[in-house]
Formats: sequence, structure tokens, C-alpha cells
Amino acid sequence: MLLRSTLLALIVPILVVLPGQAASEEDLQRLELTGICAFCDLSGADLQSSHLIGADLRGANLQGANLAGSNLEGADLTHANLTGANLSNAFLTNAVFESAVLDNADLSGSALYFTDVTNASLDNINIAEAQVVGTPISIGGPYEDYEDYEETTP
Repeated sequence: MLLRSTLLALIVPILVVLPGQAASEEDLQRLELTGICAFCDLSGADLQSSHLIGADLRGANLQGANLAGSNLEGADLTHANLTGANLSNAFLTNAVFESAVLDNADLSGSALYFTDVTNASLDNINIAEAQVVGTPISIGGPYEDYEDYEETTP
């Protein structure tokens, strides 16, 4: 009887803790194997230097994830939550961040060539030393204001 209750005391806490961790591990494996992880919970994941070219991460929770130095060329992150994510030195060419939340994200040193940020939330992002080409991100206010200025300047 003592052995049985000791065994239960050891097993029950493991069963209570594992489901949350297993789902996250399952999502990471799915992303690694297929490149498809729409609506996955990858919050806080360490994906540093990952090759995620063309990955389907639509609606994924990447809040606080480390994607520093990763290649996300052509990846679809529509409606993804990247609040506080580290995307420093990431390659984001042709990536789609439409309606994504990138508040407080670190994009310093990243390459943003023709990156789609339509309706994305970009509050308090760090784009120091980022290469921004053909992507409507600016430091001095909304991109549309710059277009208006350009049209009215002699």
C-alpha cells in the first residue's frame, strides 16, 4: 500500500505537468518536420537561427519567441502574435505579417525587403540598423504621411 501511494504521488504530478509541455513540443516538432504550424502555441520558443523559409505560421502565438538570425523568407505570419519577439538579424524578405501583432518586437539588424505589414500592429518596435526596402515601416510616423509629403514637395 505504501509503495502504491508513493508511486501515485510521483506519477500524478508528472501527468498534470506534461500536457502543456507536450503540446508545445508537438507544435515545435510539427513546425520542424512540415513547416506548417498555423495557430500553434510557440510562445517563448527558442527558434534562433531556424530555417523557416515559406513556413505557414498563420495565427501562431510566437509571443516572446526567440527568432534571432532566423530565415523567414516568404513565411506567412498573418494574424500571428509576435509581441516581444526577438527577430533581430532575421531575414524577413517577402514574409507576410498582415494583421500580425509585433508590438515591442526587436527587428534590429533584420532584412525587411518587400515584407507585407498591412494592418500589422508595430508599436514600440526596434528597427535599429534594419534594412527596410519596399516595406511600409517608418520611424517618423505612418508610411502614408511620407507618401503625402512626397506628393506635395516641389
